[in-house]
Parts: sequence; C-alpha cells; structure tokens
Amino acid sequence: MDFSNAQRAEVLTQALPYIKRYNGKIVVIKYGGNAMVNEQLKQQVMEDIALLWLIGVKVVLVHGGGPEISDMMKKLGKEAVFVDGLRVTDKETVDIVQMVLAGKVNKSLVTLLQTKGGHAVGLSGMDGGILEAKIKDERLGYVGEIVKVRTQPITDLLEKNYIPVISTVASDHEGNSYNINGDTAAAYIAGALGAERLIMMTDIAGILRDKDDPSTLIPELTISEAKDLYDEGVISGGMIPKVDCCIEAIHAGVQNVIIMDGRVSHSILMELLTDEGAGTMVTGD
Repeated sequence: MDFSNAQRAEVLTQALPYIKRYNGKIVVIKYGGNAMVNEQLKQQVMEDIALLWLIGVKVVLVHGGGPEISDMMKKLGKEAVFVDGLRVTDKETVDIVQMVLAGKVNKSLVTLLQTKGGHAVGLSGMDGGILEAKIKDERLGYVGEIVKVRTQPITDLLEKNYIPVISTVASDHEGNSYNINGDTAAAYIAGALGAERLIMMTDIAGILRDKDDPSTLIPELTISEAKDLYDEGVISGGMIPKVDCCIEAIHAGVQNVIIMDGRVSHSILMELLTDEGAGTMVTGD
C-alpha cells in the first residue's frame, strides 16, 4: 500500500501522545522462541524495537529459544522431554541451553538490532548475577526457580542508552547453571525494574474465549476476571503459565501486561503507538 506524505504525517501525529507517554519509560519485551521462527518477522520485530529505542523508550529484550534448543539437541542425538510444558534439563542439556541461548540466539539478536540502528548489549541471566535460581523440581533437573533478580547491570546499560538483550539462563551460589522459563524470567525482570509495560510475544493472538476462533479475542481483562476465566476453563493448557506470569508481574509492580501474536507484522508498534492496540491486556483490579 502506497501512502502519501500527508498520510505519513497524519500517522506520526497520531502516534505523538503515545511517544510522549512512553518516552523515558521502561518496556520489557519477551520474545518467545516460537515467535522467532520466521526470519522476515524477526527483522520486523528488531526494527520495531530499534524504533522504540530511537524515540526514547527504554527497551529491555528478554528472549527464549526453545525451538533452537530442541534443534541443537536433535543434532547432538539427545531427545527433548517435557513435563508440564517445562523441558527436563540434565547436566548435558543445561550446557546445550546455555550454549544456544547465551551464545547463538543472544548474539544474533544483538547483531540484528545493531543493523537496524539500535545500540544493544547481550547478557545472560548469569551475568552480574541478574538471575539467581534454585532447583524448581527434582524431576526436571536443572530447571530453575528464580529466587533473586539484580537489576543493576540492566539499569546501568539503560542509563548509558543501550538496549539490554537478556537470555534466560541463571546460576546459584555453587556455580550451577539453570534453564529458566522465558515468560517467568521476563515477569520477574519487569517486576524488579518496575516496568511501565511487559509485552509477551508468542505464537497466539492473545486470550481467546474460544481457542479455535480468533474473533473471540479478549482485548482487556483484570486479574479477577482472569481468575474467573481459569474456573470456566477458558484459560487452559499452555495459556495458564503465561497468564500466571502476567499476574506475577502486575503484583510485582508492572503497570500492565500484553499477550500478543509475535507473528503479526509490527505488532509491537501497533500496541504501543496506536489507539487500536494488539493482543490481550492484563491489568490490576
């Protein structure tokens, strides 16, 4: 679609109140592994983040990489096993997780952001002790439960006008490494930073009243309404831990949380800089 210069100017004018609202504010974006699988979309997500950074939004990017971890395990002859949606992580697997997330995925996102005009620095949850963890469940091996978040390395980078890009691995006082669920890590980090907003990009449109009908998207709900939807079975399966993370983040001080479809072009900009928004917004009561 071709836009005239007047239409472009109109779009920018409409975005102005939102630019003013988010300028200087912290927005945490959780970029899920399942939303990363399309290279063209990945480019657009990085463009959106670079643009937000250029207009003065303090963006923190927290990323997963589940499909890439599974691919690497397959190449190394290991089978991925999941219990309740969490990857069973033995000593060898946690080394693979660390290699893929803190190495390959993290550095590729940093490089991509920089090609789009952003200044980014890659971190893992182990750097500066950002994420301290303990074993969550003996059955899962080295899957971590977060016990502490240290925000200093993140806020230092934000103050120096960098985009922190954080992979979701953690450590403990004994030097053990842990695989951390990406949604959980993003919720804890956003809460510790007192972020204005947490955006959780995934491979679904948001919370649907009927999971098979995208037109039943629920654009906004409170924590109380979310709990009612648990009871009704509307929030079920893999959506339960996602919404749990939303509630966790709000209790920790995040203003509101968005669950949105990372497969939609420029969905971040639609959410932050337009009246329409995107996905489902979860707010406090």
